[in-house]
Amino acid sequence: MTTAEIKHFGLKAGPFTKEIDDTELWLPTSKRGIVEEIVEVAQARESMGIFGDPGVGKNCLLRAVRHALSPKEFRLTYCQNATLGRRDFYRQLCQALGLTPSATAAALFHAVTQHVSELAQQRQHPVFILDEAHLLHQDTLDHLHILMNYEWDSKALLSLILVGLPELLERLALKRNRSLFTRLHHRVIIDPLTPEDTAEYLRFRLGRVGCDRELFTADAVALLHEAAQGSMRDIDRLATRALRLAARTKKKLVEKDHLIAVRQEAPS
Repeated sequence: MTTAEIKHFGLKAGPFTKEIDDTELWLPTSKRGIVEEIVEVAQARESMGIFGDPGVGKNCLLRAVRHALSPKEFRLTYCQNATLGRRDFYRQLCQALGLTPSATAAALFHAVTQHVSELAQQRQHPVFILDEAHLLHQDTLDHLHILMNYEWDSKALLSLILVGLPELLERLALKRNRSLFTRLHHRVIIDPLTPEDTAEYLRFRLGRVGCDRELFTADAVALLHEAAQGSMRDIDRLATRALRLAARTKKKLVEKDHLIAVRQEAPS
C-alpha cells in the first residue's frame, strides 16, 4: 500500500505485510492446540508430519514453535530447500548445524549423526524441521529413517518434523516409505481458517497498525473468506487489494462491492 492509502484509513503501516516478529504472530483459536502438540512432540523426543494446503498457516505454526522451545534444551534446525539430492541435502544440513561439509555423502551423514550424539551428551535435544518436504527426492526420503536410528534404534536422540502439502502424506503412505512413516509418531493435518478465524485475523492485523474499528463490513468479510478459501496468504493479498480500491474510491470502509471487484481483477 502507498503512504497515501495508509493515511486514508488512519493506519500506521500496511496491515497485511509478512514482516512480523515471532512474538506478535497471530494464531487462530482453532489451531493454538497444534503448537502445544508440536512442543509436546519435541519434549517427548518423538517425530511428526504436518500436512496442509498452501497458505493455511504452517509457517506461522513453525515460527510459534521456534518461540516456544527453550534454546537451552532444544537445538532447532530449519531446512527449507527440499529439492536436493541426498548428498546435497546432508551438505545443507551440515551448514545449518554449523558443521564443515565433507566431500562424500557417507562423510556428511557421519558428521550429522556424530553431531546429534554430541548434543545428547550436552543434554540438548536436536529438532530438525524439513519444510516443503513434499518436494524431497525419493533417495532422500529412502534415507531419512536411518538418520533417526541411534544405538541400534534404542535411543531417541533426534526429533524430525516433516512439513509439506497433502501429497506428502500420500507419498509417505507408500510401501517403500513405510520405515520412515512408522517413525512419525504424530501426523497433523492443518485445515483452512474458519469464517470466525478470518474475522479474528483481520481484527488482529488491523489492530497492530492502529485500527480499533471494523474496517471491513460483515458482508465483505464473508466474501473475503470465501474468496481466500481459508488461506491467510490469500487473505493478505485480497484484503490489501480491497483496501487500495476503497482508498481510491474515497471510501472509509471496505464493502462487499470492493471484494467483488477485486475477485474480478486479473491476478497480480
